[in-house]
Amino acid sequence: MRFAAIGLDHRHIYHMVGELLAAGAQCAGYCPQTSDPRVLAGFQERFPQLQARDRQALLDAADIDVILCAAIPRDRAGIAIAAMRRGKDVMCDKPGITSLEDLAAVQEVVAETRRIFSICFSERFVVPSTLVAAKLIADGAIGRVVHTTGLGPHRLNRAIRPAWHFDAATYGGILADIASHQIDQFLFFTGSADARIVASSAGNVGHPDLPHFQDLGELTLESAHARGFVRVDWFTADGLPTWGDGRLILLGTEGTIELRKYVDIDGRPGTDHLFLVNGRGTRHIDASTEPLTYFHAFAADVRDRTETAMTQRHVFTVTRLALEAQRDARPPLSPQD
Repeated sequence: MRFAAIGLDHRHIYHMVGELLAAGAQCAGYCPQTSDPRVLAGFQERFPQLQARDRQALLDAADIDVILCAAIPRDRAGIAIAAMRRGKDVMCDKPGITSLEDLAAVQEVVAETRRIFSICFSERFVVPSTLVAAKLIADGAIGRVVHTTGLGPHRLNRAIRPAWHFDAATYGGILADIASHQIDQFLFFTGSADARIVASSAGNVGHPDLPHFQDLGELTLESAHARGFVRVDWFTADGLPTWGDGRLILLGTEGTIELRKYVDIDGRPGTDHLFLVNGRGTRHIDASTEPLTYFHAFAADVRDRTETAMTQRHVFTVTRLALEAQRDARPPLSPQD
């Protein structure tokens, strides 16, 4: 499988390219066009062997199978459509789509071309502890999952963010963006094919000088057999030794699993801490060495025209729910309220 990278605007392109290379794919080049020269410099430092090429040449090249895209979020759907109409499959960073109109357009092109449109939900696909949790659940360790609580706090790192990061019209809004991770995990871990947004809120409570930015969002959702709560924000303090204390709590009928994905504050070193509680007791599992599977599965799907990494229906359902939550979000209460 040969791929190219178009849209070097977010650092997530690093693990997208790196993991596909590790899965045995070949990179045919990248387009150096970017809104953030620091991302390009980091890319070139990590992958000095890769060749910069013209964007249109990459789209038109008959020997390129896949386009990876971490462009400015508003532009990702258009790049994906252009790639699919040229016979290429697509892997986008999240959010892959920032409007319901673009979602309809992408769905139409997927139906027309039969190409794969995948979104790399990195908080599941690049986090080893989520794979261990999935194995435990499949083995019946906590019974049937009936509720999820997903927390996605992030450090703002304001000084190194490009201007588009602070405009919800450009990145889609906090729920369309960050909360898509937690919606993906709700559907996956509860085995739900679909869900509905019960309530949502999003807005700016701590950055009055950034009027188009959203720093806090939350939502509740439910399927036919499970419910979930999501909170996402940009308030991680600088004292935390990583970008955010991402957590996922899975409530089962016979126990619970909590994932401390990136840090165990004031506790064990490293990432991917899994805590299991069930009828046999409590247990801590270091899940950091679990091999990732999404990128290998994606490459196999490109070759075999299968859906083992993630179904197309799942991609579109997660995106639709995130966009609906964003569209219908009420403002969060202000500190004065």
